Amino acid sequence: MPYLIDGHNLIGQMRSLRLDDPDDEAKLVERLKGFMMRKRKRCTVIFDAGLPGGPSRALSTSDVTVIFAPHSTPADSLLLRRIRDARDPGKWWVVSGDQQIVQVAQRRRMKVIAPRAFAAELEAPPMPDDDDPNPHMSAADVEEWLKLFRKGKDEKS
Repeated sequence: MPYLIDGHNLIGQMRSLRLDDPDDEAKLVERLKGFMMRKRKRCTVIFDAGLPGGPSRALSTSDVTVIFAPHSTPADSLLLRRIRDARDPGKWWVVSGDQQIVQVAQRRRMKVIAPRAFAAELEAPPMPDDDDPNPHMSAADVEEWLKLFRKGKDEKS
């Protein structure tokens, strides 16, 4: 399921980012890139008042599309337009705390995530993938396993 994210709304709920940081958008996008890659998902994040306005080719990737609203258009308008125009709305997650956006998304049967909840998930350390065929172990873990196997081998001899 793809995500549609109210960028500054999300930044305002993150412990590790601040809205008064001039690089807050780029820092959020870097977090989103890692998160979407791990989850094998895609997202579109929309920010208010970007200098050029429109899609950012410099920040966007195949997994994360970054859009800055032009100065004359609030990001909420762009979010609402995308919600109204979305194909297969039931397949989308919307991350916003703006009540109008939430209501329109819910009417379209989109799933809504509160920015605070999504921020907590985004800032949580990545969990090891249980399906990873090559799990990573610390040197201490390897040493502990070696001791156990040596002990079992010695008992059999």
